[in-house]
Amino acid sequence: MEPNTMASFDDEHRHSSFSAKICRICSDEIRDGDNGHTFVACHVCAFPVCRPCYEYERSNGNKCCPQCNTPYKRHKGSPRIEGDEEENNGPDDSDDDLNIKNRSIHQNFAYGSENGDYNSKQQWRPNGRAFSSTGSVLGKEFEAERDGATDAEWKERVDKWKARQEKRGLVMKGEQPNNEDDDEEEEEYLDAEARQPLWRKVPISSSKISPYRIVIVLRLVILAFFFRFRILTPANDAYPLWLISVICEIWFALSWILDQFPKWFPINRETYLDRLAMRFERDGEKNKLAPVDVFVSTVDPLKEPPIITANTILSILAVDYPVNKVSCYVSDDGASMLLFDTLSETSEFARRWVPFCKKYNVEPRAPEFYFSEKIDYLKDKVQTTFVKDRRAMKREYEEFKVRINSLVAKAQKKPEEGWVMQDGTPWPGNNTRDHPGMIQVYLGKEGAFDIDGNELPRLVYVSREKRPGYAHHKKAGAMNAMVRVSAVLTNAPFMLNLDCDHYINNSRAIREAMCFLMDPQLGKKLCYVQFPQRFDGIDRNDRYANRNIVFFDINMRGLDGIQGPVYVGTGCVFNRPALYGYEPPVSEKRKKMTCDCWPSWLSCCCGGGSRHKSKSDDSKKKSGIKSLLSGLRKKKKKSNAATKSYSRKRSTEAIFDLEDIEEGLEGYDELEKSSLMSQKNFEKRFGMSPVFIASTLMENGGLPEATNTSSLIKEAIHVISTGYEEKTEWGKEIGWIYGSVTEDILTGFKMHCRGWKSVYCMPKRPAFKGSAPINLSDRLHQVLRWALGSVEIFFSRHCPLWYAWGGKLKILERLAYINTIVYPFTSIPLLAYCTIPAVCLLTGKFIIPTINNFASIWFLALFLSIIATAILELRWSGVSINDLWRNEQFWVIGGVSAHLFAVFQGLLKVLFGVDTNFTVTSKGATDEADEFGDLYLFKWTTLLIPPTTLIILNMVGVVAGVSDAINNGYGSWGPLFGKLFFAFWVIVHLYPFLKGLMGRENRTPTIVVLWSILLASIFSLVWVRIDPFLPKQTGPLLKQCGVDC
Repeated sequence: MEPNTMASFDDEHRHSSFSAKICRICSDEIRDGDNGHTFVACHVCAFPVCRPCYEYERSNGNKCCPQCNTPYKRHKGSPRIEGDEEENNGPDDSDDDLNIKNRSIHQNFAYGSENGDYNSKQQWRPNGRAFSSTGSVLGKEFEAERDGATDAEWKERVDKWKARQEKRGLVMKGEQPNNEDDDEEEEEYLDAEARQPLWRKVPISSSKISPYRIVIVLRLVILAFFFRFRILTPANDAYPLWLISVICEIWFALSWILDQFPKWFPINRETYLDRLAMRFERDGEKNKLAPVDVFVSTVDPLKEPPIITANTILSILAVDYPVNKVSCYVSDDGASMLLFDTLSETSEFARRWVPFCKKYNVEPRAPEFYFSEKIDYLKDKVQTTFVKDRRAMKREYEEFKVRINSLVAKAQKKPEEGWVMQDGTPWPGNNTRDHPGMIQVYLGKEGAFDIDGNELPRLVYVSREKRPGYAHHKKAGAMNAMVRVSAVLTNAPFMLNLDCDHYINNSRAIREAMCFLMDPQLGKKLCYVQFPQRFDGIDRNDRYANRNIVFFDINMRGLDGIQGPVYVGTGCVFNRPALYGYEPPVSEKRKKMTCDCWPSWLSCCCGGGSRHKSKSDDSKKKSGIKSLLSGLRKKKKKSNAATKSYSRKRSTEAIFDLEDIEEGLEGYDELEKSSLMSQKNFEKRFGMSPVFIASTLMENGGLPEATNTSSLIKEAIHVISTGYEEKTEWGKEIGWIYGSVTEDILTGFKMHCRGWKSVYCMPKRPAFKGSAPINLSDRLHQVLRWALGSVEIFFSRHCPLWYAWGGKLKILERLAYINTIVYPFTSIPLLAYCTIPAVCLLTGKFIIPTINNFASIWFLALFLSIIATAILELRWSGVSINDLWRNEQFWVIGGVSAHLFAVFQGLLKVLFGVDTNFTVTSKGATDEADEFGDLYLFKWTTLLIPPTTLIILNMVGVVAGVSDAINNGYGSWGPLFGKLFFAFWVIVHLYPFLKGLMGRENRTPTIVVLWSILLASIFSLVWVRIDPFLPKQTGPLLKQCGVDC
């Protein structure tokens, strides 16, 4: 606690006070002692204290010097007190002679209050009583003599002095601090702290980012001179190869520009969770944190293990967030009774798991991953019951896993009569392509408490209706169905989207997102907060770049400094109005000052005339009519500015009536009302649900009062019906956008085009973790799906090359989106460029003619600039060189396989409507005892053909080139080195693919090694014998006869 008052002197005042021998406590003059010298209370620091203050401090105070905290010793003539005999067994009196001219006096000092709290530059001992007043002195306060005064007289004089100080406002009334005043001061401090920003932007140090940008510019200059040399010096003996190589290199340069410049402004961000709690979670007040709806999507529980989905749900239910503000919606797009029963078992286990997590604050809160962590789980645990409860909980979880396993075993074979529920009724989803919509609320209703009697978050099972002949739009359609269901049942203003295999690894992840979304300035302009993806179960070497560290730790941080990161499909917290197609609020600009003293014609020329004003008003009206609901939300916000609680809409009328919607149109004329807010326009945009339409107008979420739960469930079934989205803007302008298998890129792109911003949040503890395919075939098929979605966007009307150029998308952000949809087409020049080295080795030609020393400088400079760019990028990002190298390797592997197939599959689908699917056939089994057994699981797929062919071609080319050099002698080795360099570049980049073909590490079959050596030897001997590229002589064979004619 701060002291009541504090003395502060400048140098001139200190010297004048010292010369006048002023007491620093009572501000009276320090008189000389009996020996004629100045009285010195403390012989350690010579702090100026008069004799009466010294006596009072020894008898009623803490018996210590206020400055150095040294115990006072008894002076001559002072009465003895308890402790004098123990401290000093020598003579009773001590000498007061001390030269204090050279002693230093502290400029600032403080005394503690009666409870022993201090605020000073030195450490004070919190024992005993101390004065609560200091000498902020304006002159002498006491005119009477001090020496020889009794304690009663001294106290009376101190009281009189305090009275005078109270009139001046220097001392709090009553000397002792008031508890209520302390509480008010503490509350003011908390208010001030809570008003501090909830997050902070941390730019990259200029010492790291400036050299990085300089090298990028230098690399551009070097590329210009490099291409000048390549174009002006063609290889005439291998002109086709030269032309193909130049075209490929130009494409690579353009791809590098698209990838590099969006990383020009990388930033970091920090959040302050303590300030978030002080602002929205004060003791004794209602919790003001915003509600959050969490979406988990799944399709087939036989391919997506139910135990993994259950762990994701358990981590959501145990999140560190108010339970009444969390709702979990699970979308079952396969209408599986297995998932339905799994959720029933999960909700029962959650009654034990959630209180255990919150009682002992365990991390992560997914039991499968918590119990499998190889760490000291007793670290930082102090409760004696933790070990016993943990063992019991682990046993409970093992029993829970057995029950889930039994459900999975039962679901392997479907009965002929179909699945039957526990009450004997047939399961409505027996036909997965023709079934009604289903909703089941497991938790969150009355009576659903944990074992400690506390409320649990709401858990809702959702399976949308499916009928033959309707387009269901896969994951995007399922997400839009959950958006509508959640709007009807809970209508939280923010939504967290997770895949079924991505669990919450950091229980405070939602709070991290709220630091941005609930920020009073930035939050209104944010469409979503994206978290990086982190994965479990990947081998240490990360052979196939499954972690994707380069993208998440470099590219995404670069985009965060522009307009925000792209949406990656999971681990993202959305702002609900952004998904509804609304535009972000625009801050009003100050009107320009105009002068009325100028002539009207001059005002018109300067833009200040009435004609200009009327035109601007007409344009505003037209724009208001054109933007259907953006004007409505702004108007409604102004009309309801007085109420800012999260349950903003207060209506006791029937929620199925649109009258309360039109109440928000006060201030519009009748024409605008009829054009903007007619019922037909609402239904055309959002669908035939007045309940859902009413929820879209609640900017802060929440449900209207006096709502009937059964009516809401009935309406929720209606909004997930098959024909609900017909003739609406769902999938076009609202919700997840249809038209691509990578709906995430398209959805985020549409939001950014409207002017929304996004934020990249990277907490120290990863917010979410998931599982990634680690064997080669599964990884390639995952990349194939992503690349196919990019090709579909490229051929759609939403292509960033031409869509919304007049919008609010920043140019560098557009470059990033262009890069996300054109990168699959890099596979064509990459395949050609990887084939050229083998062709050069087999034909003896080369794409680069003989160059002089000056031209070789550009080749050397280009390689050095590439290396320097990579090193400086690693320096500011913190990414390891191993992650960068793995990313480069898989860029080549995926480019010549999955990306190539995605281009041709996309062309067939767009031009001819042919949908080609590549099936994966398992060719081996994994060792269950091996943690990374799936890494060596070999599955044959057509995606493996192009890279396999490239490896064989380049290996054959190397053998042929070396054999030819051996056959032709020393002179042919010089031109061979350039060709070998490019061939080895291809082989090294495809090396992880080659290891994937070989199978388990260090277990390459011997027969493969023998056949490889045998074939290479035979091919080398045959090549040397045939020499197919040497000119053949035609006509009769002439031999030298040996006779000199």
